[in-house]
Parts: sequence; structure tokens; C-alpha cells
Amino acid sequence: MSVTIEDDYRESFSNYEPETLQDRMTVLNEDPSQYDEEEQEELLNEFIYALEQGDVRAADQYDGEWEANAWVKEGILSIFGLAENMAREDAENGEVYHDVMPTRNVEEFLDKGARNTPGTTLRVGNYFGDGSTVMSEAYVNIGAYVDDDTMVDSNVTFGSAAQMGENGHVGANTTIGGVLDPAEQVPVVIGDNVSIGAGSRITGGAQIGDNVNTGEELLLSPGIEVYDLVEGEVLEGEIPSERTAFRRTKESSVSDHELFDEDESVQKPIVVAVEYEEDAVELEDTLRMD
Repeated sequence: MSVTIEDDYRESFSNYEPETLQDRMTVLNEDPSQYDEEEQEELLNEFIYALEQGDVRAADQYDGEWEANAWVKEGILSIFGLAENMAREDAENGEVYHDVMPTRNVEEFLDKGARNTPGTTLRVGNYFGDGSTVMSEAYVNIGAYVDDDTMVDSNVTFGSAAQMGENGHVGANTTIGGVLDPAEQVPVVIGDNVSIGAGSRITGGAQIGDNVNTGEELLLSPGIEVYDLVEGEVLEGEIPSERTAFRRTKESSVSDHELFDEDESVQKPIVVAVEYEEDAVELEDTLRMD
């Protein structure tokens, strides 16, 4: 038995009840047979709509700490498990593609002052806030959350369940990784007023606080060390709030391996974080610091 997520998914459920959605989706996630095929389809369409309205999201802050909403991530996985893969036609260019879900309905973008330029690919079930922008060739996956006045620039890949705050900018050719499994793992979370330099890679559930600027080609994942010069500590996969961060390298311990010559130095990427610089000239000087 499989369900179909059609282009008219927003009109394919009878009632919208976000306050009971968690309980109903939990039943579906644990035992889909509790619902017949029509009920499954309606519930998944309602769930997708709730994601697009921002009424449910893959992660939230609880007592100041980000935690995954496991039932939401499990719900997204249920779509892949239950929905039929079928031939579809892109309304923009007529291109035929095959997927378990259509591309996103963006009719509300005009009312909220949001923009998506030609060539963007937005899967269903992602949230875009007022004044947000998605530039050409960007790809935004299901469960992603892009808050008010944030720009996702050209050729960005924005993964499943990744969360980004307001007044931000994701530089061109950047990858924001998605994390669906395990459902309990916190996805990539980027705070408010954050500018990510072009060509960066933020993956594996890495976290960036509020008011952060990063240089180009930053690499951040749970295994990458962050040398926070403000507090004098070494973190992993996390940039605190109020920082300017940039990519550097340091010698790796594998340099001692017999495969390498004695005079060879094997480098590994690290992140160096200093005090936040908002002024454009000062920021440029900091990011180019030797």
C-alpha cells in the first residue's frame, strides 16, 4: 500500500488541526496500518502543510538549548516510506522528474514578501519567513526552516531539517547539511543575524549561535575543532554567539605516520573564532588575518 502526494497537496486534507498533529503523526510513524490509505494521505498532506506554515519544525529551543523534535523527523521519513515514487512535471520548465513528492507551492510568497528566482528547486514541507529570498539554482529540502529576511544565495544546498534564523545570509555555493536519521539528533542549527561565507560546508548537526560572521569556505562539523579565542577554549562543531569565524589549518597527528616523510606536514582544517566584527572593513581585515 502506498499513498500519493499530489501537486494539490494543500487542498488534500479536510481539517487543519496542528494542535493534535503530533499525536496523530506519532501513531502513523509507529504503526501506519492504524490508518487506511486515504487517511494516511490526508495526514501526510496536513503534516507537509504544517511544516510550510512553520507550525511544526524539526528542532526547537527548550530552556535555551536546541533539541530535535523526533516525531517531526520521523514524519518526514514516513513520507519517504509511504509515498509513491512517480513521474512528475516541473511547472516552471516542463522537465519530467521522478520523486515521492512534488515541488513546493509558493503562492504565499508574494503575500509575505518572500522571493524565489527562476531555477530554484524547493521540495514540499519547508518554511520560508517574511522577506526571505532564495536565489537561482539553490536546492532546499523538506523540513528546512529559513526565517524572516534571510537570503539563501545561488547554488546553495539546504538540507533536510536544517534550521536558520532571521536576518541571515548563506553565501553562494554553500552546503548546509541535512540530518534526518537518527531522529533524536539535532540537525544543523544556525542562529539569527548570521552570515555564512561563500563555499562553506556546515554539516553533521553543527551549530552556530547568533550574530556570527564567517569567512569563505568554512568547514564545520562535529569533528572539526573550533578554537574560540574569546573564551580561550576548544569546541567541536560549534561556533558561539557574537563571533567572527574563519577557516585555518593545523598540523595533524597523522604527520608522524611512517607513510609520510619526516619533513612532510599533514594539515587538518580547524575554525578560529574571534570577537564579532560587524563593520565591513574591520570584518574583511579580520577574515584575512594571517
